[in-house]
Amino acid sequence: MDLNGAEETAHLKAEDSTMQETLSNPLRDDAFFKSDALKIERIAEKFRDIIEILGLDLSDDSLQDTPHRVAKMYVNEIFKGLNPKNKPEITVFKNSYNYHEPLLELNIPFTSFCEHHFVPIQGKASIAYIPSDYVIGLSKIHRLVNYLSQRPQVQERLTQQIAFELESVVMTPDVGVVLNASHSCISCRGVEHLGTTTRTSAFRGQFKNNSSLKLLLQ
Repeated sequence: MDLNGAEETAHLKAEDSTMQETLSNPLRDDAFFKSDALKIERIAEKFRDIIEILGLDLSDDSLQDTPHRVAKMYVNEIFKGLNPKNKPEITVFKNSYNYHEPLLELNIPFTSFCEHHFVPIQGKASIAYIPSDYVIGLSKIHRLVNYLSQRPQVQERLTQQIAFELESVVMTPDVGVVLNASHSCISCRGVEHLGTTTRTSAFRGQFKNNSSLKLLLQ
């Protein structure tokens, strides 16, 4: 590799590192010092306090195990995407059939949680990329969406995280992501408006300035 090529590669790696840091969820440095078992134990203790402060009777058989159930749900299910150990292992394959047209995976259901109020964000993701040298198994796109959704999120960040990860995995700059979702922080509190949809998008490479490609995801 000549000097210019080496400099360009270094520049792209630096850009990727900066982008990854910008799109990271706001985690503390000690976020994974505690084991999952200890986190469940501590969250259960804290949630028990919340229930008691609300005035509910924890001796009732419907409520007595709720603190532990909530703690397990937080750590093992709805927020498990916070921990990098749960990132799906994604295998790519050589694009041996030379397919270089847009590949779309539409209406992927996802559930995330608003980091402002800790209530659900639910919707569907539509994702496209134009393969270069590699392709990815379709189910792996779904797993990637699940992993990035399973954490306290804002929809704008989630959209960009999906685009960045897909671009990194399949090694193509030509990626498009559109998310349509309903936010419980709008429907069940505040203005209490049901039926609204929030749409966000991230377009990279050929998708960025090509309206015809963008329309594929609408």
